[in-house]
Amino acid sequence: MEIDTRTITIDDWVLRIREPKGAGPHPVVLLLHGWTGDENSMWIFASRLPEHYLLIAPRGLHESPIGGYSWYPMNGQSWPTLDDFRPAATALIELIDDWPASASPNADFSDLRLAGFSQGAAMAYAFTLIHPERVRALAGLAGFLPETTSLAVYGNVLEGMSVYVSHGTRDEHVPIERARTAVQFLSKVGAEVTYCESDAGHKLSADCFRGMEVFFQK
Repeated sequence: MEIDTRTITIDDWVLRIREPKGAGPHPVVLLLHGWTGDENSMWIFASRLPEHYLLIAPRGLHESPIGGYSWYPMNGQSWPTLDDFRPAATALIELIDDWPASASPNADFSDLRLAGFSQGAAMAYAFTLIHPERVRALAGLAGFLPETTSLAVYGNVLEGMSVYVSHGTRDEHVPIERARTAVQFLSKVGAEVTYCESDAGHKLSADCFRGMEVFFQK
């Protein structure tokens, strides 16, 4: 099914959006791409998300050295820390708070969900752990928890938040142990985690795709 979208620019952001069905106000889903992705990368998931959601896919603000974009400046380390994602999280908050009505007048950013793939999942985790009061639910797909998170985040900061985590046991880019660690930590800080583990590589299996669809329909 073809997805009807448009691409807009707001300040330094390039964003692809899908206008929702109905009059609104409309809950918002931020679709966060992985390393070397862009604003077009996440639309494989769009058809599985409810039509009354406003979908916004921002392009990462940093160019990747091998093409595409990243959520933080690549510095040669294997795994980014929570602090590596803080500037992007702050910039996204500023984008949301200053969202022009002309871009989508019925957007309800008080009803915000995140869905991220790979590095975008790490960005979704970081954004939510830094600004838990701004997020209603999130999905981390084939992703990982940023390094140092357990040293910087305490208590039940995600108490009652719904989180969906999907990962393949044959993921060649992000080891399955990273997903299991994320599930344990997110549960420890209060999230209600739905976990889909499948015999797949760096992608979603059919079962986990269906699980994500059910998650966002709740």
